[in-house]
Amino acid sequence: MLNKTCLPIGVAMAALMAPAANATIVQFQTVLGTFEVNLYDQSTPATVANFLAYVNAGDYDNAVFHRVVTGFVAQGGGYTYEGTDTLAPIVQNAAVVNEPEFSNVRGTIAMAKVSGNANSATNQWFINLGNNSANLDAQNGGFTVFGQVIGNGMDVIDAINALPKFNFGSAFDTIPLRDYTTQNATDGVEITDRHLVLVTAIVVLDGAANTAAGLSPVPNTLIDAPPAAPPPASSGGGGGGAMGLGSLLALGLLGVLRRRRWSRA
Repeated sequence: MLNKTCLPIGVAMAALMAPAANATIVQFQTVLGTFEVNLYDQSTPATVANFLAYVNAGDYDNAVFHRVVTGFVAQGGGYTYEGTDTLAPIVQNAAVVNEPEFSNVRGTIAMAKVSGNANSATNQWFINLGNNSANLDAQNGGFTVFGQVIGNGMDVIDAINALPKFNFGSAFDTIPLRDYTTQNATDGVEITDRHLVLVTAIVVLDGAANTAAGLSPVPNTLIDAPPAAPPPASSGGGGGGAMGLGSLLALGLLGVLRRRRWSRA
């Protein structure tokens, strides 16, 4: 069992020492390695403040990458692993106002939201695996990009993207799993934290207010353009194309689904 009290001492100390309000560089610590994200705190202040509220509260500790669509997005922030057989939904804070200033190009991080409501983003985020500007920059008021992966961080994201994916249905139709096969699923092999792609913690590395000054984010030029044809329907649950929040309650999800025949996406 893995819980918030058993994180490595170094991770816990980093979280305690992290600045709270004006952070612009955060580190995602995952079971496949770490990657850093530079936040656009001066250009998308409401969204960054919303994200950091979850970070500073430890809400993303042991969060799961619950939906990874090859070449599209890697999505998390919705559920945490609380022990064998249990994925618990992260409690949502109030929704944040939409700030569609920048384009959803590869390596950017943006907020998921509810279909038909541009100002509905709460806890779930996604990292763009490809250039999704044509799909996401104008859809549902545009999806707010609030930072970008820096350095060699996309190597970690690409490694997550390369994992086999399994269909749990709804928001979990393309969940990546480590060291797990279709035969394991057929045999009812129990899924634990050894198989899930966990974000063990997100910590602040640099609290300077101007760390994004040297970046050149791509502006969103489509938000005021005539709407394009809607993208193909997605089976990912929720609305907003493939970026809905999903509605499946995850408590006890693993224990139920491991007794079914899963299908690889």
